[in-house]
Amino acid sequence: MAIAIEFNHVSKQYRLGLVSTKTLSHDLNRWWQTAVLRKEDPYLKIGSVNDRASKADSEYVWALKDIDFKVEQGDVVGIIGKNGAGKSTLLKLLSRVTGPTTGSICARGRIGSLLEVGTGFHQEMTGRENIYMNGAILGMTKNDITRKLDEIIDFSGCERYIDTPVKRYSSGMMVRLGFAVAAFLEPEILVVDEVLAVGDAEFQKKAIGKMQDVSKGEGRTVLFVSHNMASMRALCKRGILLDKGEVSYDGPINKTVERYLEMNLFTGGEKSTEDIFKVKNPCIHISSVTVNGHPTAECNLSYPNRELDIDVEGTITGHHFLDLEITFHHTDGTLYARHAPGLFSGDAMEVQDGPFHLHNHIILPNGLANGEYLINIDITHPKVQTFARTQFPIRLTYTGNFTDNGFSIEQDFYGLCCLDKQ
Repeated sequence: MAIAIEFNHVSKQYRLGLVSTKTLSHDLNRWWQTAVLRKEDPYLKIGSVNDRASKADSEYVWALKDIDFKVEQGDVVGIIGKNGAGKSTLLKLLSRVTGPTTGSICARGRIGSLLEVGTGFHQEMTGRENIYMNGAILGMTKNDITRKLDEIIDFSGCERYIDTPVKRYSSGMMVRLGFAVAAFLEPEILVVDEVLAVGDAEFQKKAIGKMQDVSKGEGRTVLFVSHNMASMRALCKRGILLDKGEVSYDGPINKTVERYLEMNLFTGGEKSTEDIFKVKNPCIHISSVTVNGHPTAECNLSYPNRELDIDVEGTITGHHFLDLEITFHHTDGTLYARHAPGLFSGDAMEVQDGPFHLHNHIILPNGLANGEYLINIDITHPKVQTFARTQFPIRLTYTGNFTDNGFSIEQDFYGLCCLDKQ
């Protein structure tokens, strides 16, 4: 299979705190070192790691560092990572919005990009005019664009406003039209950033279906960035995990998603209460958190046991009513169950200036499939406020030998499970 995209040891460096990445003094120094003294560029030797949460220790930061991978024609590759990991920078380099500091990028074919709301649109031009302008940029003739025009307009759902300047479009309409243009004007490479999240559920479903058709039916290459892991699993076969500007993992999409979730949600082993809970009101102090009697961030259950006992102890100042709200969902983000006994009944614990002990007994839904699930815990005043919540969800691993018990598991599209007797 031919190679459609090739990143060869690509790095991108930015200078912090400035609109431009360069200054006259730095340019002169770079010229003197490289052109006159024939030495290596001094500014490529410095630069801090791309960690948005920490204070910079250098004027320069590596947004991307030594990115090296290839994508075959017709592949659908998901780019996954936390905010600030370098995903959008990578797509901008591929789309030639900016250039790499070091390394080279080879893309074979026309690239259709949807990197942010309104990408490539002129605000004063109508939707129809922007379609023709984008097609011309992609190298298409006017007749080719006209042939696709009705399909683009119909897919976008913006027919009523197609002759209105796009500056009057909502963000959702802009994304609809932008995706339709990028998908239907037949680029060999389709690059889509997180912007699809702006669209409604109907459009997201249509967009995912169109990207599947583009890759499978038409053999075009798709690079897709999203934080929706269910969409990633449904659309992509391969995933690339970015962490602090570097490739942390490159492999099958399921493995990539698992590593991403472990990186963001799990740390393994025992945790302190400071690690588990993010206190939102300083009047509360958490001293102990246990799940089924174990003070850890992980819990294992085996069939047929489906019971969880969650206990939280601490102290509080003032007069309050406290309750535990539990949400239980699959690792792909699908909500499985929510348990908040005091939210509607008002059955909460009254506490005043002293210690408290909150207990919640949960029987998980019957038909729980083998796998990993996430439990979030919130300490709340029902219907009023949240005092504290889990910063890192507790991981529940559920296992069981269903064949020995004569049961079978069926899982529907939404990840909800049912247990049926054979």
